[in-house]
Amino acid sequence: MSHDPLSLSHLRLEKPRDGVALLTLDNPDQRNAMSDEMTSSWVAAVDELAADRSVRAVVVTGEGSAFCSGGNTSWIASEPDASVDHLRTRMIAFYRAWLSIRRLEVPTIAAVNGAAIGAGLCLALACDVRYAAAGAKLGAPFVKLGMHPGMAATYLLPNVVGEAHARELLLTGRVVDADEALRLGLVSRVDEPASFLDGVLDTAAGIAATAPIASKLTKLALRDGGHADVEACLQWEAMAQPITLATADLQEGIRAAQEKRAPEFTGS
Repeated sequence: MSHDPLSLSHLRLEKPRDGVALLTLDNPDQRNAMSDEMTSSWVAAVDELAADRSVRAVVVTGEGSAFCSGGNTSWIASEPDASVDHLRTRMIAFYRAWLSIRRLEVPTIAAVNGAAIGAGLCLALACDVRYAAAGAKLGAPFVKLGMHPGMAATYLLPNVVGEAHARELLLTGRVVDADEALRLGLVSRVDEPASFLDGVLDTAAGIAATAPIASKLTKLALRDGGHADVEACLQWEAMAQPITLATADLQEGIRAAQEKRAPEFTGS
């Protein structure tokens, strides 16, 4: 990468596995709250990843005991006389900065190593897949702070856990542990903290080893709740599957299966 990860503030960008990028929220003293510095770094890092064709999967995690404790709301409390228009302008820029991860075409995984609260939970929801470490806490307690949910919580949470669970979580504002999050479908797997990140990176490496064109088109097919109906699904698949059938990777995948070896996909 041309971008020097060391120049990022409150954020680290590394490549721990072949084809895998790891973004670590690095503001542990503030439980990885989304500081202005972290927000700016996040936008720069996502731009870098979007332009890097060697990246085939992205993992997001937090440094220390928390994943992300949410938005840095101190500036809201410090501006009690701010106009609605001023706050709206600032909020929507903040939302769009963090939700920019949704524009990445490669699969994204949230490795929820600890507390994911409010906007921090929404960041995890903005990823394609979520895994949690045992002991992690997840919740969107916006109403308990006297505020309406933000960062697309009222869209992303129903999309992930369904409307009934989303209503209950958003209206009560309660925080759930990793095991309940697994039962709700909020996360897909819970692992012990000691081996957690290595396990997620191994999963990401497995995703990175799949055919990039097929992976990107599959992600696109599933975006925002997927297709409107079965016919729309069939029309999409009848276009997207032939695209992959015409690739060199398809021929490599078939050869590898016949030869009982791991395929080496090139994205062509």
